[in-house]
Amino acid sequence: MKQSLLFVPTLKEAPKDAEVRSHKLMSRAGLVKQVAAGIYSYLPLGYRVIKKIENIIREELDKIGSSELLMPALQPRDLWEESGRWDKYGPELMRLTDRKDREFCLGPTHEEIITQVVRDYLNSYKKLPLALYQIQTKFRDEMRPRFGLMRGREFIMKDAYSFHETEAELDEWYKKFAQAYTTIFARCGLATRIVSSDVGQIGGNEADEFMVMSEVGEDTITYCMSCSYAANQEHSGLEEGDKCPVCGGTIKTAKGIEVGNIFKLGTKYSESMNAKVINKDGQQVPVVMGCYGIGISRTLMASVEQHSSDDGIVWPDEIAPFKVHLIPINYDNDVQKEVTDTLYQELIESGIEVLLDDRKERAGVKFKDADLIGLPFRVIIGKDASDGKVEFVDRKQGEKTVLPVAEVINNI
Repeated sequence: MKQSLLFVPTLKEAPKDAEVRSHKLMSRAGLVKQVAAGIYSYLPLGYRVIKKIENIIREELDKIGSSELLMPALQPRDLWEESGRWDKYGPELMRLTDRKDREFCLGPTHEEIITQVVRDYLNSYKKLPLALYQIQTKFRDEMRPRFGLMRGREFIMKDAYSFHETEAELDEWYKKFAQAYTTIFARCGLATRIVSSDVGQIGGNEADEFMVMSEVGEDTITYCMSCSYAANQEHSGLEEGDKCPVCGGTIKTAKGIEVGNIFKLGTKYSESMNAKVINKDGQQVPVVMGCYGIGISRTLMASVEQHSSDDGIVWPDEIAPFKVHLIPINYDNDVQKEVTDTLYQELIESGIEVLLDDRKERAGVKFKDADLIGLPFRVIIGKDASDGKVEFVDRKQGEKTVLPVAEVINNI
């Protein structure tokens, strides 16, 4: 992609309301633009990262046998009354009325809709287990949207739901989703910790959260220095220095960003919404359910928070908007232009995503923008081009080397 044709509105200064590094950098690097408090447009670079995260999620969930669908964001009141959540969910539920005075909400989550989608189909244990997921925009009327994409009123989320005959089968799929989540976040360049949590407004019998350790996180995590115990402080009530409830070791605390959660719903929704199957014994029983969420826009934010400096982002390989930033010092110079254009074409033919900075800008402007954008590799075509050499920069390792042009692709 030629940078002169790509919409990347970089900024010298961060917006005044940007409090954390990720919010400042995503705004300055031209990834997002605020529309209103907690509502953002994803600009081309930011949206390319979102699509990369989505594709990783699709690959890993398809592997465990989950199928993708798409459900409506607009949900009727009557389904929420069936589940009993219309009056219980609270002011975060965005409610609206159509021209015929029928009441709806903009979905913060989709337990009611998914149960309505499958309940006529799921009439026998022979059709179980079943796992479905979607990637969609969600809405929550947050009292205090903050930290950019950390807590928004509109956000992109993956939500999945599984259906089972027994609790034992749910336990098996709960572990499958937990392992898939660990792989997804690792591929996004994020180290996560699984912590026990409250079921909150989703409900059910058990829940766990996937946390990225970060000082800007809104949650406080309690964890043991001697064993694998970890829990959200809201769930555990433990303080730094307390004894671990599992092994008696010392409890430590840290801040974390919640990027995913998994719930054992049990029969909370299937019982109230009459989603039942005939089991192996010929009895009609409520379907046992699980649900599993990943905050995709929040995963983007957490990745920038972890993989950046004050000068710019350093993208993990798998979610970088492009792999290589090709920067000619003087694109009007015939030798530099020829070397740049040839290398650009070779990179494309090799299946490597490349951004060519062909803008009529000073070298300093190009380098400043390149630091902000943060692609994993940078190739600078300057005065050494006449000798068939370029400067190769590995952003992650912080290494710069002068290479023959012919070795660039092999290095990448």
